[in-house]
Amino acid sequence: MADMLTVEELEDLRLGSLKTAVDDWETMHGRLEKLADGGDGDVSAAGLKKEAEAADWKGLNATVTRQFVTKTAAQFDDAAAAAKSVLGLLRGAHTEFTQYKSDLRTAIDELAKQNIYVNGKGGVVDASPPPHVAGDADVQRPTQQQLDAAQERIDRILWEAAETDRIVARALRALAKNKYDFTDRGPEIVAEADRRQGEADARYWNEQIAKGNVDEWSEEKLARFNETLRDQRDNPGFTETFAVGLGGEGTLQFWRDLAAPPGGAVEGDRAKVLAHVQDNLSMALANASHSDSPQMEAWKREVIAAGSKTFPVDPDLPLGPKGFQVASSLMHKGKFDTEFLHDYGQELVKYEREHGADPDALWRDTTSLTYPPDENPNDPFAGFMDALGHNPEASVEFFGKSTGEGEDEVSNFDYLVGDGDDARDWPLDDEGKPMGYDNLGHALESATLGYPYDDKSPSSPPLDTPEQIEARENRLDLVSRIVERYDSADVIDGQPGIRDSLANIAAGHIDSLNYSTANWGGSGELTDRDGLFNKDERHLRDLGQRGTVDFLRALASDQDSYNTLSSAQQLYGTSLIAVQGDNQDDALYAGYRSVRMHGLLDEARAESIGEQYADDEAARNKALEQQAEWRKFVVGSAVGVGVGVASGVVVPAGAAAAVAVPLAFETVGGAVGTHMSTETIDWLDEKEYSNDQQAIAAIEDHQDRGRRSAMVPLLNYMEDQEMSTHEVRKYVFNAEARYRAGALEMDTDNSRGH
Repeated sequence: MADMLTVEELEDLRLGSLKTAVDDWETMHGRLEKLADGGDGDVSAAGLKKEAEAADWKGLNATVTRQFVTKTAAQFDDAAAAAKSVLGLLRGAHTEFTQYKSDLRTAIDELAKQNIYVNGKGGVVDASPPPHVAGDADVQRPTQQQLDAAQERIDRILWEAAETDRIVARALRALAKNKYDFTDRGPEIVAEADRRQGEADARYWNEQIAKGNVDEWSEEKLARFNETLRDQRDNPGFTETFAVGLGGEGTLQFWRDLAAPPGGAVEGDRAKVLAHVQDNLSMALANASHSDSPQMEAWKREVIAAGSKTFPVDPDLPLGPKGFQVASSLMHKGKFDTEFLHDYGQELVKYEREHGADPDALWRDTTSLTYPPDENPNDPFAGFMDALGHNPEASVEFFGKSTGEGEDEVSNFDYLVGDGDDARDWPLDDEGKPMGYDNLGHALESATLGYPYDDKSPSSPPLDTPEQIEARENRLDLVSRIVERYDSADVIDGQPGIRDSLANIAAGHIDSLNYSTANWGGSGELTDRDGLFNKDERHLRDLGQRGTVDFLRALASDQDSYNTLSSAQQLYGTSLIAVQGDNQDDALYAGYRSVRMHGLLDEARAESIGEQYADDEAARNKALEQQAEWRKFVVGSAVGVGVGVASGVVVPAGAAAAVAVPLAFETVGGAVGTHMSTETIDWLDEKEYSNDQQAIAAIEDHQDRGRRSAMVPLLNYMEDQEMSTHEVRKYVFNAEARYRAGALEMDTDNSRGH
């Protein structure tokens, strides 16, 4: 990854000059090729060589002259080949830079329509006019998620342009290093130049590592190694050559030597560089793992076989991390090969179960394999779970597998997620809290949602082929087990770090959760639940009404989880109304169902606040007010009947995650814009609330905002249909009953704290 170009540099790039160079070299290549091999019967080096070899020369002519002519002819061939290489590189650069400039201009123009400005350095900013300028105009301000996606789009274009520049410049410098020697045949296309450069870099660093004492590398040398990894981590020419050159066991030994030298954990600036080396090395190895060459297949088998081997820090003492620990520490980044992850994961689970020791004791190790260092005792499941988190196919397959036979058989899901006698005891931190559940959550996210857990612009997987539908059913099988497992807040809180992932999973399957709750008293069949939610086409799953309610209660009790679910519900509810078309009865019923879900979620959160602040009324009032403020969001482009929108909308779900919320219909044309204000206010701090009328008003305001948010899709629909006042009154009365019904179903003891 070369240093990125700026927008100014790419836009100012003079492609006309580059095109002139291409034309000149095309002419040069034509002339040299004609001198080399003739054509049209003209005199050529090839012709002279042929005549020299056929001549009946005696004496010196038979040796010196013939050799001279032959060598000269070869030089013409080499010069023509070098010219062809230069021509190919320049032509490829011109083609690619032309595309990059076009992509950049398209991106800038499209982002401008979203009120996003791209500056000369490549940064993106909100370009919405201020209120005093906009006046009464309906200005759609870009969300932070839209700004992040825009920045990623611009960065990608600039990065790819810089990579092409780096590769071509290096190849041309190599061709020009000797003005009079053309024997080195250069690459003729950019991709070939990239591969050759990667292979050369890999061989160089393999040689450096083979010299030993990598822990004594200077910071400058370590930085150069990291720069190479950064540039070449997605280049199979480098990654496979590098991995194969080290060998499976040698790769593990190298990282152990570099990350955990005999003197103890690396600190200071060197530790910061090691953190980047670890990330880039992980991505490089992930890239290499997708090769099925015999050499890479052997590398994979060797890594797995070395899992139980100890890699001593001190050669005189048999103490050090196991191969599984070293390998997993290099799996936090990148997408590893599915088959490799399957084989590695099964062997890891078998080893831990067969070892019979407490995982906390089994993996407790003082060496530092992860940078920056953390409290995790080199638990290999942490890195492996993150690897699954980047490979949805491998993850859903892993949780469907088992280890052991007969009475000893335990599914991987039960072993890692369950709480029975056969379940894993996750390592504990210094305060006695289990660690690694955040990594487990990453794996469950990718397995159930079908995209990497940290994908910044996710989209729901398509359902167009039998294979895709089967994959959907496998994901839903796992969702069903998750809903059943996490049936209370206590269960979730007993696995610190997993809650955010569960909320993302629920948001990504909000359609099936809605479908599951629409069966009160077994009435789903008579109310045509399948038809309303389009069960067969959308491939929904009944997760059980009671279990779904328990799962949602456990999640919605937490503020962040509630925010994720509530926003997802409003988006899905709006789409469910829209998809009913001109069928007013179904549209209204869909709206009622959504209102009921909001009532369910609101009650769970309100009850949790009551419990949490039962003895602290001021804190409780503030929490309710903050929740009310969060609820101030609207659907940016209201979904009306017949308006086509995307089948998934990305909404924020935590500081570094996003969720593709499934909508009730496929793309017809158009888009849903979401504009959310997640800001909260602290003015309660200034008011010193007590149990007076103002405090009561604050609580009522929270309740009012929750109801308003629940009614947005339904009110939009009634306004679109131009209903009479009488009709609106009737339907609002019905909606209120549905909202209260949802709250009542969720209610366990909401009197606490009142």
